[in-house]
Amino acid sequence: MSKHFHTIGLIGKPNHAGANQTISTLHQWLHDQGFEVLIEQRVARQLKDNTAETLSLNALGERCDLVIVVGGDGNMLGAARVLSRYDVAVIGVNRGNLGFLTDLPPENFEPALAKVLAGEYDTEHRFLLQAEVYRHGALKASNSAVNEAVLHPGRVANMIEFEVYIDGQFMYSQRADGMIVSTPTGSTAYALSAGGAILTPNLNANILVPMFPHSLSGRPIVVDGNSEVKLIASPDMGERALEVSCDGHVTLAALPGDEIIIRKADHALRLVHPKGRSYFEVLRSKLGWGSKLF
Repeated sequence: MSKHFHTIGLIGKPNHAGANQTISTLHQWLHDQGFEVLIEQRVARQLKDNTAETLSLNALGERCDLVIVVGGDGNMLGAARVLSRYDVAVIGVNRGNLGFLTDLPPENFEPALAKVLAGEYDTEHRFLLQAEVYRHGALKASNSAVNEAVLHPGRVANMIEFEVYIDGQFMYSQRADGMIVSTPTGSTAYALSAGGAILTPNLNANILVPMFPHSLSGRPIVVDGNSEVKLIASPDMGERALEVSCDGHVTLAALPGDEIIIRKADHALRLVHPKGRSYFEVLRSKLGWGSKLF
């Protein structure tokens, strides 16, 4: 096999027997092909494999040409927030449910992966969001998101009040359960469930989707991907606890009066796909869309 990649990292779904089995198979198969294989240290402890070199997620990003994520989209999101800081290609083996971001099947992955490893693949870059919470002008917390950043109350079904600014221009005030600011990648996730449109991944755009707005005119809006979105939580809400959720994984604490700035991150995720992958075929498969009639 002609090697387009040389050092390959493996990341798995924690405490998942199927994912662990797939990683063990991958490790042996890649080793037999002559690749240097590194395994993320938490996964290696579960595999109890003493033969593989184990590293942290950041170290994998620094050393690998390609990282294979075995799991669902949630595992890919967690890995992507770290790996996007490095110039490393990422591909997924689906051991989850929908699998919008994970292309390879857990069974019989070898033919498709062999072609990718030989250089037969397509590359796309997915931009991330950077969410920052400011209090009295001081940065209190920040993190990145592949799918979405969401302002919401700390308690379920608790309406909040906030203002929305786009590039410094006031857009509107809103009473709602929260606001979703989503990338095209996240448009098939939380934003879709809240009634947002699907954005194809090549678009430089974000979609803002209010959650259960207390207004019949509250509708999603698509804005330029380079725009800065500012959400100001109303100071009239007292001491009510608020949160900014990044991909549903990382939570930033916020309070009434805080400013939440959401903008495009400086780094992007480099995804690789088997040659000829169709995004619309993925949508048909995952969302149950109708096939061709003629």
